[in-house]
Amino acid sequence: MTVPERRVRDSRSRRRFDLRATAVMFGLAAVALVLTGWVVRMAYDVAQRRPVWVFVLVLGAVAAVLLRRRARSRNTAARTAPRPTDALAAATATALDELEEGHAAARAEYARGEETTEVLPTEHEELDPDEFEEAIADLCRRDGCAGVEVVGGAGDLGADVLAVAPDGRRVVIQCKRYSEDNKVGSQDLQRFGGTCFTVHEADLAVLVASTDFTAPAAEYAERCGILCVNGERLRDWCEGGGPAPWELPGPDQDGTEPSGPASR
Repeated sequence: MTVPERRVRDSRSRRRFDLRATAVMFGLAAVALVLTGWVVRMAYDVAQRRPVWVFVLVLGAVAAVLLRRRARSRNTAARTAPRPTDALAAATATALDELEEGHAAARAEYARGEETTEVLPTEHEELDPDEFEEAIADLCRRDGCAGVEVVGGAGDLGADVLAVAPDGRRVVIQCKRYSEDNKVGSQDLQRFGGTCFTVHEADLAVLVASTDFTAPAAEYAERCGILCVNGERLRDWCEGGGPAPWELPGPDQDGTEPSGPASR
């Protein structure tokens, strides 16, 4: 089978010399040369007759160039101006966030400090009896006691707070939240002394009061080995300026001094 041969046309053969276009091009070039020569000739004649105009034209051209450059620099500055503004706003927002986080951390730290240091209000009269017992239990926990329990209530047999001191002794505490003019009498001590050792098996029996003790009450406590913590000692214990009850000397070494006439 014979395959006919295709003829490849030369693209250059299609390009023909255009005489008309060439003539027009040369004509326009000639006209441009003539106009350029005419303008140069006129400018030369004007420069010879009136050189001031040439100076004014040169100054105008220079001023136009300078104004154009100035306009370009203004546009460039206007495009770049928002960038430092955005950076300043971002830096300000970051600083405010860090400041707010610092304030939140400081408030949390202050709240934690309040929870661990201020257990009992200085004015014990502001607490009711149940709150007073809870506050004494919190003081025991704060100062290292284990197994702290609030057992006060009906049928407590004289014990309000039970705890184990850091030295391992079993501590039985009775709480008396009285007003300033109502002192703890000997009857309160007798009721507590009848159960604290025999029933609750206390190694250390403590009676904590928001007020003071009468002389008979202090004498009974000394004879029975009950440690009395009056309002002044309680305030020192609460504020951390005085020892905890299990750190005090025994009643036979440091009895509670009566602060008024003996009464029952």
